[in-house]
Amino acid sequence: MAITNKTVLITGSNRGIGRALVEEALKRGAKRVYAGARKTIRHPDKRVTSVALDVTSASQIQRAATEIDTLDILINNAGVAIYDDLSNFEVIEQHLAVNFFGPLNMSRAFLPLLTRSKGAIVNNLSLAALAALPVIPAYSVSKAAALSMTQSLRAVLAGQGVMVHAVILGPIDTDMNRGFEIPKASPESAAAGIFDGMERGEEEIFPDPASQSIAEAWRTGAAKALERQFAALVQAPAKSPL
Repeated sequence: MAITNKTVLITGSNRGIGRALVEEALKRGAKRVYAGARKTIRHPDKRVTSVALDVTSASQIQRAATEIDTLDILINNAGVAIYDDLSNFEVIEQHLAVNFFGPLNMSRAFLPLLTRSKGAIVNNLSLAALAALPVIPAYSVSKAAALSMTQSLRAVLAGQGVMVHAVILGPIDTDMNRGFEIPKASPESAAAGIFDGMERGEEEIFPDPASQSIAEAWRTGAAKALERQFAALVQAPAKSPL
């Protein structure tokens, strides 16, 4: 799906990849960009509408879904990553609230608009969804759950014409990865890679050098083959269960 003349909602748009996605969407000719963040932001481009949106708040999600009357692309980008050792249940719950339930509840709320536009859901995930990163295990658990949710939504919504993309991000030079002394891609290059993958219709998008190194193995591997096999069991519903 091309971005030109499309209406896009991006969560976590105040910094990092989210902010880069806003700029890249504008560069590619988006008609309207809804910039979701916990605190509203100002942007000089009149195509940008700031939306106060905490993805853990049911009331804010519902208000946004009521105020936005048309949508082509939902990008679930908001996320949290905290160092932990799985000993603090509250930290695990926090990761699940933002990284799993956030995208799920956003997708549920905006599904009527996306169904009407035959649009797309884009869930920004991580290499840690495929293999746990032990220094941030709660984050890894939440992203693995979000990947499974993404695959399930893809199968359930295929009959309604809604495309569901999983973005498998490697290390990106953002606040979230501060402290990791490893090569990192820029948020701007990652944003461009995400939209490039969307335009190519890729189910899994690998937008940076680290993630691209495993892209072919994933696409031709057993896990992807199983996903396709299991998805074939889903009959397109007359009405979404979401």
